[in-house]
Formats: sequence, C-alpha cells, structure tokens
Amino acid sequence: MIVRRLTLHDFRIHHSTEMEFSPKLNFIVGGNGQGKTSLIEAIYFLCTTKNYKGAPDTDLLRFGQPGYTVHGVFEDATENNVHIRFLADENRRIYIKDGKTVHRAADIIGAFPVVLLTPEDHALTQGAPADRRKFIDSVISQYSSVYLDNILEYAKVLKQRTFLLNRIKENPGRSLTAELDAFTEKMILTGSAVIRQRDEFLQEFKSFVEEVYQEIMREEESPSMHYQFLEGAAPESDISALFRQKIYARRDDEIRRGMNLTGPHRDDIDFGINGKSLKSFGSQGQHKTFQVALRFAQFFYLKQRSGKTPVFLLDDVFGELDAHRAGHISRYLRQVGQAIITMTDLSNYAYLREMNESRMFTVSAGTVTPA
Repeated sequence: MIVRRLTLHDFRIHHSTEMEFSPKLNFIVGGNGQGKTSLIEAIYFLCTTKNYKGAPDTDLLRFGQPGYTVHGVFEDATENNVHIRFLADENRRIYIKDGKTVHRAADIIGAFPVVLLTPEDHALTQGAPADRRKFIDSVISQYSSVYLDNILEYAKVLKQRTFLLNRIKENPGRSLTAELDAFTEKMILTGSAVIRQRDEFLQEFKSFVEEVYQEIMREEESPSMHYQFLEGAAPESDISALFRQKIYARRDDEIRRGMNLTGPHRDDIDFGINGKSLKSFGSQGQHKTFQVALRFAQFFYLKQRSGKTPVFLLDDVFGELDAHRAGHISRYLRQVGQAIITMTDLSNYAYLREMNESRMFTVSAGTVTPA
C-alpha cells in the first residue's frame, strides 16, 4: 500500500498544499516550525482517525479559518479516497472513506497500516509502562479486530469497576459484593484474553526485532525483550486462574484505595541489550537504535500479518543519530516500500539522494515545493 496523494486545506500552517508521493522514498526537508511534521501528522491521521500528538481539532485549524480538510489517496489492489473534515462552528469532525461517512474508528484501524517513528519514541524504551503497552496495542490492533474489541471492552470494564470500587470505599456498609463479583469476572475474562494475545504477539515479534537489530548493528549488540504480566507471572501460567487468584487476594486493598491493582493495564516489557536492562544500563545511542529497530520490526511484522505493506513515516529521526548508526539505518531503508521522511538538513546525508525513485520536497512557512 502507498500514499499517492496528500492534500491539505487550512490544516496547521498549511493554507493549500498538494503533494504527489513516490512509491519509494520521499524526503521532506525544512527548518523547525515550517510545517513538515504537519504532513506526517496528516497522513497518520488519515490512516488511524487519530491525531498522534493528541491535539484538539481547534489546534489543528489554521488561525481564523472556519474548518480544515485533509484528503489522501491510497493505492493498493484498489484506490481509496479518504477525507477528514472539521467544521469549527459545529465543533464536528467527519471521516469519509470513498464517499461514505465512517462513524467508528475501529472500522478504519488496520485498513491503512502505518508505522510512525518520531523523536517522541524515546518513551518506548525510557518512558513509563503505559508507553510500551500503547505500542503493543497499536501494533496488534492494526491486524486483529478481535484484539481491538478486547482492549476496548477491557477499558470499559476497568472504568466501570473503578467507579464501583470507589462507591464501596465511600459507603463501606452498603453491600455491593455481588455487583463487584460480576465486574471482576468480566475483567478476568477479557483481561486474560488481552494478556494471551499480547504474549503470543511478543513471542513472534521478538524475532523480528532481533533480525532488524542485527541488520542495523551487525554483530555488535544483541537485543532481548521480556513480557512482564500479572506481577511477574511465569509464561506457562494458567492466566485466567492466576488472574483470579491475584485479583481476589488484593480485593480489600483495591476497595481501600479505590483502584484496580491487578490486570493487563499494569503490564510492561523489559528491553535488554547484551543481557543487561536497556532502561537501566543502555547508552543514548543504544536506546535510539532500539527504538528504530522496534519500528522497523513493526513494519515487517505488519506486512507479514496483514498482507499489506504499511506506510512508513519517519519524522526528524536522523538528526538524533550518530553517523555510524544513521548510515546503517539509511541503507536498511532500501528494504522498505514507501517511506516518507522529514529532515531539517539533507547536506550531511547526501548519499540518500542516490536512492532510486526517491522524491525531494522543501517546506517553508507551510508552502511545499518539489526539489
């Protein structure tokens, strides 16, 4: 799958921008604040219905305008036209695919697989467990609608059970045991399914990470990853039985604190290099390389599982890498289908110009010019 065309009207600082992309590598060069990241943001928006920066629609709107439009043309076996429109006076966003309004994000996620690598990916290896859970969820959801339904259902049950725990905390004399038991069993059922799917994914995914890492770093470093669930449970555990045991054992503590203390919403992944914890002992270069490896692995994994070639978006990545690692990664890009890459300066990476079928653009104050 490729993005053939992108059109923006009054999106961020872009008044009217239209771009035709190469099916191979596309380099977008411009200074900070000139509008190049907005192009990456818009493509991700079309692929997922979500703004990866978490910005409200009013922040995406060019100052003083009544609305914005983002339009993309995707080509695979067929051609798809996708529009996102926002009307400020109605405070309403509309997602339209091939002339039909789409009301649920779940109906789009996975239709246009996408991989995004940004400087914010430092959170994958250096951030909180929630950042790593978000990464797992975003990958699996793009090829498994069953998993997407499960995590949405789990989030719903988690919210309901939290509300109930707080009701019991505030009114300890009121008997709500039966209601709490019902939500607990729902949580165990859905949460166990989420854990199993995450575990199966990571068992497959780690070989992709290892292969990519070796391609980038050769024999210099060896990566590892370990899934931590249900407070250090062994992989061969009976997940449902263990979940039930742990959640009932902490029942009084959960009521006292008004919090859900056990479940996949507390999972984590431990990344390692050469047998040592990356988070505790890794250098900045090792962290950045691992983050890049995770995204390349995501690309090849989704390509295999979904049967579609994802769009690969890289936003200002090369500026954070030393020349040695940047060189390895740039050569690895030859194995990717379409990639759209933003950079502040191309002069230090002149060899990128030599890649066949690549296309160059410059961006200044929201105006895009083919180079």
